[in-house]
Amino acid sequence: MGYKIAFISLGCAKNQVNCEQMMATVTAAGHTVQAAPEGADVVVVNTCGFLESACQEAIDNILEMAELKKAGQVKKILVTGCMAQRYKQDVLSELPEVDGILGTGSYGDVAAAVTELMEEGLRPCHLGNIHTAEQGGARILSTPPWYAYLRIAEGCDNHCAYCVIPSLRGKYRSRPMGELLDEAAELASAGVKELLVIAQDITRYGTDFNGEHQLAKLLDELCRLDFHWIRLHYLYPDEITDELIDTIARQPKILPYLDIPIQHCNDGILKAMNRRDTKAELEALFAKLRARIPGLVLRTSLITGLPGEGEAELEELCEFLRQTRIERAGVFPFSPEEGTRAAQMEHVDTEEARRRAELVVDVQSDIIDAYNESVLGTEREVLCEGFDPQAQMFFGRSYAESPDIDGRIYFTAEEEVEPGTFVTVRLTDTMDGELTGEQV
Repeated sequence: MGYKIAFISLGCAKNQVNCEQMMATVTAAGHTVQAAPEGADVVVVNTCGFLESACQEAIDNILEMAELKKAGQVKKILVTGCMAQRYKQDVLSELPEVDGILGTGSYGDVAAAVTELMEEGLRPCHLGNIHTAEQGGARILSTPPWYAYLRIAEGCDNHCAYCVIPSLRGKYRSRPMGELLDEAAELASAGVKELLVIAQDITRYGTDFNGEHQLAKLLDELCRLDFHWIRLHYLYPDEITDELIDTIARQPKILPYLDIPIQHCNDGILKAMNRRDTKAELEALFAKLRARIPGLVLRTSLITGLPGEGEAELEELCEFLRQTRIERAGVFPFSPEEGTRAAQMEHVDTEEARRRAELVVDVQSDIIDAYNESVLGTEREVLCEGFDPQAQMFFGRSYAESPDIDGRIYFTAEEEVEPGTFVTVRLTDTMDGELTGEQV
């Protein structure tokens, strides 16, 4: 029997891919996927469990669905993903509204869980092996038709002291190149113009097969397909090879936009956090990348209030940003996560970590403003994503803006611009920290 199933996906793009696969799985089993939770037989809440704040967001969403269930608008609630994996016992015992859970090793069991919920009256709890879970499979895209994610690996072997991901997602394992190229070819033929290559760490791709870095080879193959842009997310600094830099510089489809999370720059903190680079190595890497990749835009993630950070280390981080001029940075206060080594180390309280994050954001704002000023008067290729009735302008992104995490470019045009088309925009001004311009 077919049921109506709604999905809520929280957290990162990698989670979103899992959700897209679950949507395809239930559709293949004869069920119907609907956008709104109201009126659904089963609502699947696909959770993030990376940080305490993400778990709180997941709980809020579950409680919201519980209200709909109480009102008779939803029959069953199935919780999947990282929070279900991390706090399985707590979810089952403290959230009686939840009718079943699937861990990160059991996304493929979603159709079976629906049957158990709806026909067998069971409270399914599937917690398969996180180190061997199937990664591929059909997807129903939940992104706009012009961009899609290609997840090339699962898990992580970096074991940073503050991070729970290895315990939620398992050891690092690359997907076979042939399988990735088949999936990418399908995306290209479906009309996807921008392919975002993602994993916890894409730079390590292929090393678990034979010890060799194979990301450059994979990218060369992806460039043969009919994509206009290929964007890279999460490169680990000490795994960036010269071959990879050459490939990025040589291939016009690969955007000169690199997301390289560094978390901090102080040597003592990096060592304590089990990071494998030093400040001098990071500075040398960024200088090398900028020298070899024209127009490069860098994105990073930073954590303030990490164990070992005092005022001097914080100032060192701010000065590092001023020197390296990293264009985009996500800044997060340290969250001592249960089960991590960093949580056991001495650190400042959350309020202080937040205060420091705000200081770093201020430094970063100045860098973004200066960057925006520096590109005024130039022309950029922009992927139009829609029209903003309030601003009375079209909006989109250039190579320098990744979806959902960076800003937009707003522009005027003489004629209607269809979302999903590329236009040339002359950048003329800024508005609330975002670039504005006019179609050329």
